[in-house]
Amino acid sequence: MLQAHAAIPTEAPQPIREIRRFLHTNHALSIFVCRLKDFTLCRELYGTHVTEEIENLLVASLDAYGQTNPALSARHALRIGTGEALLLRNLCPLGEERLMDQAFSLKMSLQAALRKHTISTLGREFDIEVGFSVLHESPLMEKERALHEAIGDARRMAQGAVNLEAIKLSAVFRSIVRNGQIHVLFQPIYDFKKGTVLAWEALSRGPRGSEFESPALLFDFAEQTGQLFVLEQTCRARAIETVGTLEPGQSLFLNIHPRAVVDPTFAPGRTLELIQAYGLEPENIVFEITERHSIKDFSSFHKTLDHYRSQGFKVAVDDAGTGYSGLSTIAALQPDYIKVDMSLVRDIDKDPVRRALMETMVTLAGRIGSEIIAEGIETKGEAGALIEVGVHYGQGYFLSRPHFPKPETHLDIRELIPLRQDALSRLSCSIPIGQLAQKTMTVSPRTPVQSVQRIFSTNPALTSVVVVEDGQPRGLVMGYSLDRHLATLYGRALYAEKPVSLLMDTEPMIADEREPVESVAKNANTREMLKAYDEVIVTRDGDFLGVVTVQKMLTTLAQVQVEMAKGTNPLTGIPGNVALEKEVEATLRKGRPFAMLYADLDHFKVFNDVYGFKDGDLVILLLGRILTWAIARHGSTGDFLAHIGGDDFVAMVSPERAERICKAAVRCFSRLIPRYYHPQDRERGWIQGKGRDGREQRFPLVSVSIGIVECSENIRDCSLQLLGEKAAQVKSYAKSLPGNVFVRDRRGQACG
Repeated sequence: MLQAHAAIPTEAPQPIREIRRFLHTNHALSIFVCRLKDFTLCRELYGTHVTEEIENLLVASLDAYGQTNPALSARHALRIGTGEALLLRNLCPLGEERLMDQAFSLKMSLQAALRKHTISTLGREFDIEVGFSVLHESPLMEKERALHEAIGDARRMAQGAVNLEAIKLSAVFRSIVRNGQIHVLFQPIYDFKKGTVLAWEALSRGPRGSEFESPALLFDFAEQTGQLFVLEQTCRARAIETVGTLEPGQSLFLNIHPRAVVDPTFAPGRTLELIQAYGLEPENIVFEITERHSIKDFSSFHKTLDHYRSQGFKVAVDDAGTGYSGLSTIAALQPDYIKVDMSLVRDIDKDPVRRALMETMVTLAGRIGSEIIAEGIETKGEAGALIEVGVHYGQGYFLSRPHFPKPETHLDIRELIPLRQDALSRLSCSIPIGQLAQKTMTVSPRTPVQSVQRIFSTNPALTSVVVVEDGQPRGLVMGYSLDRHLATLYGRALYAEKPVSLLMDTEPMIADEREPVESVAKNANTREMLKAYDEVIVTRDGDFLGVVTVQKMLTTLAQVQVEMAKGTNPLTGIPGNVALEKEVEATLRKGRPFAMLYADLDHFKVFNDVYGFKDGDLVILLLGRILTWAIARHGSTGDFLAHIGGDDFVAMVSPERAERICKAAVRCFSRLIPRYYHPQDRERGWIQGKGRDGREQRFPLVSVSIGIVECSENIRDCSLQLLGEKAAQVKSYAKSLPGNVFVRDRRGQACG
């Protein structure tokens, strides 16, 4: 009979009976004791309610390990003491020689299982000690007495130091590294402005089916055995060898431990040779440094990092906000990219605190010349909220899972933003910055400084000159800045014959022509004080288009605000989103049935790109006039039309007249839209342009799609958000059909 001493408490009769049953039904057993190091001290510091939760998690993780590990055909896990748990299992066919391997694998799995909870709860990670022993086959009574001795042996082993070099897993690990048995997956990082892929992050895995398939076990083992740097070197090599072709402007993100940067064995020259062998350049590589690890010698680390940057490599800080150094270290490093941990991303669309913190990160990034990458995006709501607060790039399972080889992919950004938020953001200033762009003088980087000064002197109204090479902007020369350099004692003699590239601003603010004025103005406001009023360079597909002054942006924003105060859209003069909200709320309060029409243009982006924004505005005006006419002609008194921004219109009409209005609108639009094309395009019935994926292809003429959602039953339960979401769904279905179409939702009432 089991004795009530040592490991098994008397107040737990049910576990005792279970152990007796386990001992009775199994023969030779292996015993693993798992201890949370310094657990007693932790309990004194944090209290029993906190440590008890951790103990329960330890037992649950131990039990889960036994269930998922195929080698454990029979097992039993339970708590045996303060911060201790026990795992009983059959002795595997290979016998005792594999127990050390299994003990270490168990240690790594438990630490990975507890890590997130203990760090978030206590701000630290527990070290888990694992010991083992063997209980050989014997009569039940002798086995019960021997069990306590075996637990004691395992406990003593756990408390002592384990020689990791003696573990056979080390031989397996070294074989993996030596033979390059690493397979790499690539996860895209998307540009939230363009929907294109900014970069690919290389995610390394061990051989499939091996003990090291999990990246957590692979890298934890490497770090604890002092082989992290050689593993990272192998992973970098495999990533570069297998990434394939990168599109222009794309990068490859390679994870790197901060201490590896200053380690003598880290040779960037090898990386440089390797990337050039595969047709890449340093500008294609971003070293992603995790902030979870402290940096011992910051000065040396900073100098080494600057050296790599001088060669063209870029730097990203990973897991920002979760590590030792915090925002001060990030600000000091001034990385090209700041990757914000998923703990800030999770439920950001529902949590105002997380949203405020993310807005702070975006502001910080703008101040230090960095850009934000949000990691771990798992829902459409999170993606939409991140876009709204100005996050530059995103990565996560919702957008795309890791793949090999790299998938051909892009995002439809408009589909990520909820109807109301999208409309409000576009209403605040729907004018793209390209419409404000003005031509200015351009020079090459090799133009002498005195020639540039002559340009300013002969054009008194000119405030800037853009330095352009191969059609792309390389720098900006502001008149006041050039005067400041030449006004010094030896400035003119020193710089007059030198190329202007020596004095130009090599990091001016550059915006794509499609970016909204409000967004560009907001980013311009985050610049350093000396450059606060420098002009913004505008590009079209990377090529120089023109410049915009800060004064021009502010004047435009002020005009838009005036129009907003009137409740009308600044382009069409039709009531906007604010008026729509009031109309919907008033109609719902009265309980009056209505149908909502959501109209949107198809292939409009390509038309804008090919014909320009002015012609694009004419097409939007055409749709606004047609909808106004159709509602006046076929609608009822009290019908309402709103222009919620861009090429999107929403109408509230009588349910019985909705289809007649839509039929008139699509017929009229299909008859008139060809007039807005050049004769050759009109005759062909298509134009050549780039899609959202950046590929050249043929696109039909612009068409209109209208979704109809009826709200009549249970009307008082309706809301603008629910109506908008359903109308957007029906509109999206209409857009999937070719030509000018309207679709009515016949699945039931929108607010049933």
